[in-house]
Amino acid sequence: MKQNIVSLLFFTASISFAQINHPKASPFATVEQEVGLSKISVKYSCPAAKGREIFGGLVPYGRIWRVGANESTKITVDTDMIVLGNALPKGTYALYAFPEASEWEMVFHKNTSHWGDGRKNYDANEDLFRLKVKPKSVPYHQENFLIAFDSITHNSANMSMTWAGTQIIIPFVVDTHAQMEVEIAKQIEENPQAQTYYEAARYLQEQEKDYERALGYLDKALELGGDTYYFHRVKSLVQAELGDYESAIRSAEKSLKISAELEKDEFVRMNQKNIAKWKTLLRD
Repeated sequence: MKQNIVSLLFFTASISFAQINHPKASPFATVEQEVGLSKISVKYSCPAAKGREIFGGLVPYGRIWRVGANESTKITVDTDMIVLGNALPKGTYALYAFPEASEWEMVFHKNTSHWGDGRKNYDANEDLFRLKVKPKSVPYHQENFLIAFDSITHNSANMSMTWAGTQIIIPFVVDTHAQMEVEIAKQIEENPQAQTYYEAARYLQEQEKDYERALGYLDKALELGGDTYYFHRVKSLVQAELGDYESAIRSAEKSLKISAELEKDEFVRMNQKNIAKWKTLLRD
């Protein structure tokens, strides 16, 4: 009798734990996007349209939606950001939506423990913030729900959510320049090499900021690292922005000479083009 009971318990346990590993109807996906020195990560599931009416049908208007399928969609930012004027502190949040035909309400929610849309346990008091966005129609059919990033700069990125013929865009903004100023100061104090000064100057030049300081960094880079075609090239660009075309031409000519010796054809062409442009500006 005892042996029969043990056998029954073993059989019952085997049934309870036996599962077939099968493809998911809504496969899991992760998208990560660098924005300057920061990163946004989104983990979600990708349901398919399968010929169904999506918004206003499969996803009812006016009711909370998990922005995907299965467990709630999670979004993580590794530094503080701004989303349509709302402060988004570093951390992980559940992302929900209340879709309507003409306007959606998006929710960044602090409680990430709910399964799915958390309809029964969802508490609006746990929202970090809500924001309103308008859906737009796209001229193509997106079969699987897709989250992606576009319009990416050092300081911002747009997160798009597209399914069937509808798209929502949410802009993220980060103060990369403040982060870079901290990084520049730290590296110059701890690791003051030629490349350190060059990279600091190049960042300022690319961002069109503080050209005088960038020029000082480039002089220091050349002092420590010697004549380098890309040091001289960036110096020429900074000098031109400061309106000193004569000095810019001299720097570009040095870059051109070294580039030609090293067979850096692209830099040869870029320097030639700039020299011609700046000579024209000098004559005008």
